[in-house]
Amino acid sequence: MAKIEKFEDLDCWKAARELVNLVYDLCEKEKLSKDWDTVRQIKRASISSMNNIAGLARFSEKEFVRFLDIAQASSVEVRSMSYILLDRKYISEKEFEVLQERAMKTGNLSSGMIRYIVKKRGIGFKLWFAIFVNASWLLSALTQPHVNT
Repeated sequence: MAKIEKFEDLDCWKAARELVNLVYDLCEKEKLSKDWDTVRQIKRASISSMNNIAGLARFSEKEFVRFLDIAQASSVEVRSMSYILLDRKYISEKEFEVLQERAMKTGNLSSGMIRYIVKKRGIGFKLWFAIFVNASWLLSALTQPHVNT
């Protein structure tokens, strides 16, 4: 993998940007544009995916993995919300399929970046688990011998 110097170089960020633009385009549809709560939520989920990937510029690799996980979860939220859009007939079946595909692509690329970082760093399972439950105490608890009192 080539050296990444800025978040704009990441394929997962590029995919998230495409997802955000698609969501914004769909939210301009007349019927959907009137459902403000749904519009705000799906926009925020897509933006969250893009902005958390941009965390590369601000944090260590360990923190970046956490932000990539949030980005992946946000793309799943967009996928889930796309069912609301379809069920309420805000979007067509074709638009639904495109939205699903873009959200899955964003999530898959984010997950792939996580796997790459973990493999590159040689992170063991205990540390990997600690990162994803965001509990540093878990790592120390798992690596310290148990003392009966």
